[in-house]
Amino acid sequence: MADNAADGPVDPAGGDDGRGDTSRPVTIAFIAESAGVSVPTVSKVINGKSGVSADTRARVEALVNEYGYRKPSGANRNNVVELVFRELEHMWAIEIIRGVERVARRHRVGLMVSEFGLHDTAEPSWDDTVARRPNCVLSVAQLSEAEREQLKAKGIPFVVFDPATELPDDVPFVGATNWSGGRAATRHLTELGHRRIAMIAGPQDQLYCLARLDGYRSAMQAAGLTVAPELVVHAPLTREDGCTAARLLLALPEPPTAVFAANDLQALGVYQAARDAGLRIPDDLSVVGFDDLPVVAWVDPPLTTVHQPLTEMAAAATELALTLGRGEAAPQVGLEIATTLTVRSSTAPPRG
Repeated sequence: MADNAADGPVDPAGGDDGRGDTSRPVTIAFIAESAGVSVPTVSKVINGKSGVSADTRARVEALVNEYGYRKPSGANRNNVVELVFRELEHMWAIEIIRGVERVARRHRVGLMVSEFGLHDTAEPSWDDTVARRPNCVLSVAQLSEAEREQLKAKGIPFVVFDPATELPDDVPFVGATNWSGGRAATRHLTELGHRRIAMIAGPQDQLYCLARLDGYRSAMQAAGLTVAPELVVHAPLTREDGCTAARLLLALPEPPTAVFAANDLQALGVYQAARDAGLRIPDDLSVVGFDDLPVVAWVDPPLTTVHQPLTEMAAAATELALTLGRGEAAPQVGLEIATTLTVRSSTAPPRG
């Protein structure tokens, strides 16, 4: 990914080759172009990371020494934390913004919220974010290796919120105990006496969804129950897709007596499917969600769900990002905040 030109890159096509004019800083993009490698490769060399061949490392280091490249100090960053979303339409976005704003206000730091669009849109560009030079970045959108290296090259610290994919060990993140939450939700249903418990799992490429599914399987195994293949349905994390998945489950020859949904929106879809099938919750079907969005306490009946402390997670992630922004060492690179089960009125022992 090309480095942003706002730093005043050297123009090798012009009369200045970057050696005679010391008033114009040499950029990492120019070093990468001169070495015939990518910006992330140069960033790895500058930051002493592995994954670069000896010949390439020597070539890049020689150019760094020749042109006098200096890693940005971060002293010219703006006093702003930038919160980056893939999309802002989901209800949990406001809970995250609330947590970030609370910490930013306490530290007298500005807050900027950016939206990059869904994964099926054009690849988001970090050029604008990099050009703004925020004090730090808190990303709800997942960061590619190239995007992470671009931020590192500019000296902009970042934290990933609730990672959806595996991250390198040195990437700071804040998440939740998704496996424990999935296990607690399912154990609640088994302790009520349910034996045929279905799960509407999220997308299979989302790490936190897989963790919740693994927690469900663990609780079923601990209760001595077999997970029938037809009782696990993967679906996007929306109300509409939760409803579609629930209809499939309720149409089985032997339908489940309880459903654990990977998030609250899916659970609300289960409510709709149950109503359409003439079933009552929890008399005919118990339902458990995940997230504990404020709205689920007001539906009829109020939803039993796993409380994911989104506001507290966002606050912790912001504190971590600001710590890194001050150039201080983080007490720990990764942090998982505990989930808890909130029991309301959507679960009850099965009939009979």
